[in-house]
Amino acid sequence: MVKALFENGRKLLYSKQANILSAAVIIMIMVAASRVLGLIRYRTFVHFFPPEQLDTFLAAFQLPDMIFEILILGAMSSAFIPVFTKYLAKGEDKEAWNVAGMTLNAMFLFFLIFSAVIFVFAHPIYSIIAKGFTPEQITQTVSFTRILLIAQMFFIASYHLTAVLESNQRFLISSFAPLFYNLGIIVSTYFLAPTLGLFAPVLGVVIGSAMHLLIQLPLALSLGFKPIFSLNFANPGVRSIMKLALPRIVELSFLQIKRFTDLFIASLVVGGLTYFKFGDSLAALPVGLFGLSIAKASFPQLSRLASTKDMEGFKVMFASSFREILFLVLPISVFLTVLRVPIVRLAFGADQFDWLDTVQTGYVLSAFTIGAVSYALSLLISRAFYALQDTTTPVKVSILNILLNSGFGALFILVFKLPIWGLALSYSVAGTVQLIILFVLLGKKVGGLGKLGIGGTLSKVFVAASSSGASMFILLKILDRSVWDKKLSFLGQIGLGLPTTFDKFVLDTRYTLNLILITAFVAFVGAAIYLLISYLLKVEELNLIIKAFKKLSLSRFMQGPKAEPELKEAEIVATQPTNGV
Repeated sequence: MVKALFENGRKLLYSKQANILSAAVIIMIMVAASRVLGLIRYRTFVHFFPPEQLDTFLAAFQLPDMIFEILILGAMSSAFIPVFTKYLAKGEDKEAWNVAGMTLNAMFLFFLIFSAVIFVFAHPIYSIIAKGFTPEQITQTVSFTRILLIAQMFFIASYHLTAVLESNQRFLISSFAPLFYNLGIIVSTYFLAPTLGLFAPVLGVVIGSAMHLLIQLPLALSLGFKPIFSLNFANPGVRSIMKLALPRIVELSFLQIKRFTDLFIASLVVGGLTYFKFGDSLAALPVGLFGLSIAKASFPQLSRLASTKDMEGFKVMFASSFREILFLVLPISVFLTVLRVPIVRLAFGADQFDWLDTVQTGYVLSAFTIGAVSYALSLLISRAFYALQDTTTPVKVSILNILLNSGFGALFILVFKLPIWGLALSYSVAGTVQLIILFVLLGKKVGGLGKLGIGGTLSKVFVAASSSGASMFILLKILDRSVWDKKLSFLGQIGLGLPTTFDKFVLDTRYTLNLILITAFVAFVGAAIYLLISYLLKVEELNLIIKAFKKLSLSRFMQGPKAEPELKEAEIVATQPTNGV
C-alpha cells in the first residue's frame, strides 16, 4: 500500500499537464501554498526583528536580485522557452538539450563576472542608493549582500531547470520548489535568530535556494537534461535566445534603476522599506496566484499556436486566459482593499510590529491593490508577445512604465510629501497605463481582439466585485467594535444611538481570535455575494474554474494520474464566448 502510494505520488509529480486550466490550477495551488509560507516567513521576521532592523536585510537583496532578474528573467521568461519549445515541437530533442546546456553555461559565465563586480563594489553602491541608512546599516547590508550572492548562484541553475520543466509541460514539481525555499528561511530564522541575529535568515536564503534547485534536478535529468562542458555562442539556438533576450535584458536593466530609486526613497523613511515590501507581498498574492499561474500555464501552448501560425486559436486561447484572470484577480483585490487592516494585523502583527506599523502597511497594501489587475493581465499580454517571438514591443512599453513609475514615485514622495504608500500608488498608476497600451498593441498585431468576450466579462465581473466589496465594507463597519467606539460607524454618524446590548453583536478586534472570526466571516459573505452575482449574470468563467478544480480530486491521486492526451487547441481553452462582445 505504502509503495503504491509512493509510486502514484511520484507519477503525479512527474506527470504532464497538457490542459491549460488543469496546469493553471496546479500552479495556483502551489503558488498559494508558497505565498502562505512567504507570509509566515515575514511573520517570523517581525517576531524577532523590528521594521527598522529588517530594512538592511531586505535592502541586501537589491544587488543579488539584479543579477538574477537580468540573467534568468531576461532569458528564461521571454527567450529560452519559445526557442527550446520550437526544437521539441520539430522533434529535434538532442539539439534542444544541447542548447539548454549551453545556455546554462553562458548564464553562469555572466553571473561570475557580475557577482565579482558586486562583491568588490557593494559598499560604495549601497552608500549611494541607500542614502538614508546609517554607516552601520550600510556595512551590515553589504555583508548580507555578499553572502546572498551564493544563493543567486543556486537560483541561476534552478530557474533554468524550471524553464526546462515548464517547456515540457511539467508544472507541479517546479511549483513545489518555492515551498522548500521558504521553509529553509523560516526554519533557519526560527532556530538561529536568537544567536545569529539577522544572519540567520540570510543563511536560510542560501539553504532554501539550494533546496529549490535539488527538488527539480531529478525530473529534469530524467527528461533528458544534462550538464555539458561546452559554450558555443555561434550555435543557432543560443544566438536566437540571446537575440530574443536582449530587449528583455534592457527592460530589466531599467527596472533595476527603478528599484534603486525605490530603495533610495524608502530608505529616507524609518521602516519605510519594510512597509513597502510587506504591503507588496500581500498585494502580489492575486497577481502571483492567478495572473502568473494562468500566464505561465498558457505560455507553452501560445508558443505552439504561434509557431504553427494558428492565429485564430491563439486569440481564442489568449482571450480565455485573459477573462479567467479578470474573474479571479479583481474580487481578491477588492477583498484586500476592504480588509487591509485586519489582514495586515493577522499576517504580520507581532511584538516587533505595532499598530502604527500595521496602519502604514495597510495604506501601502491598498495603494498596491489598485493596480493588481493591471499587472496580472500584463503578465499574460507580455507572454503573448513573447510567444509571437516579439520581445521588443513589451520591453518598450515596460520601459515607459518604469519611467512613469519613477516619475510618479518621486512626485508623490519628494514633492507632495506623501507617506510611503505614495510609492505604491505610483506602481498602480503606471501599471494601468502599461496595460492599456499593451492590450491595444497586441490587438493590432494579431488582427483585433474584439468579439472574444473580454468586454462582457469585464463589465459583469466589475458589477459582482463592486457589490461584494460594498457589502464587506458595510459588514465590517457593523461588526468591528473599534469602529463603534471611535464613532466612525456610518450608523453612528447619522445619529443612531448605540444599543445597550451592542457588545453581543460586535467583536473586539484587539483580540486575535475575534480578528480571525470577523475577517473570515466578512470574507465568506463577500465571496458568496460575488459568486452569486456572477452566477446570476452568467459569467462563463465561473463554470470553467469549477470544472478545472474538479479534475484535481483526491481520487485521482489515489488511483495514479491517467495519461492525459494532447488536446486539440479548441479543447484546451474555453469555447467561443456567447455573450456577443
